[in-house]
Amino acid sequence: MKLFLDFLPIILFFGTYQFTKFNKEWAAAFATQHLGFAVAGGVVGTEEAPVMLATVVVVLATCVQVAWLKSQRRKIDLMLWISLVLVVLLGGATVWFHDAMFIKWKPSIAFWIMGGVFWVSRTFFGKNILRLTLGEELHLPDSVWQRLHFAWIAFFALMGLVNVWVAYSFSTDVWANFHTFGTYALMAAFVVWQAFYLGPHLKDEERPPASKEPSA
Repeated sequence: MKLFLDFLPIILFFGTYQFTKFNKEWAAAFATQHLGFAVAGGVVGTEEAPVMLATVVVVLATCVQVAWLKSQRRKIDLMLWISLVLVVLLGGATVWFHDAMFIKWKPSIAFWIMGGVFWVSRTFFGKNILRLTLGEELHLPDSVWQRLHFAWIAFFALMGLVNVWVAYSFSTDVWANFHTFGTYALMAAFVVWQAFYLGPHLKDEERPPASKEPSA
């Protein structure tokens, strides 16, 4: 259920964008009628309507997601709080200014904030977030925890840069596909790499000490 909720906003964003992309006239009329009060000039054009409606949907979906978790008294992850703030601010700017580039910056800023949290926690407080989160489940040498920590910082920084590059170098269609599929494919590849990297260390940690055979 949690995994479904985590992916729901981006799924709705992509689905709305794809549907309205092939129904631009209807999307522009619908957006103008129902969102005109929140748009500079009060009129939404056919080219901008798909991404604007998709942005409104992802804003509403994220708000509902947080509200539902609060109503169920479940823990809301830091990343979701960051996502909520960014999607409301940048989504609102996208709608008001008729500019999709605001919402396109959202993933990059979210990645960089998370990387910054990891870096600050280690540099100024001597805390390793990964170790605090997974330390009871994984028993690893200090050097390995440190490498993992900085690997995640580098990954967050790189993902932010890649998203900006795609946003400015390609069309909104390409960016939407990358944001929906490419981002998670790269994250999955990074996690798989981590698993291979940790394999030998986990084996070393979990292997029981060899018993000495009794002397004859």
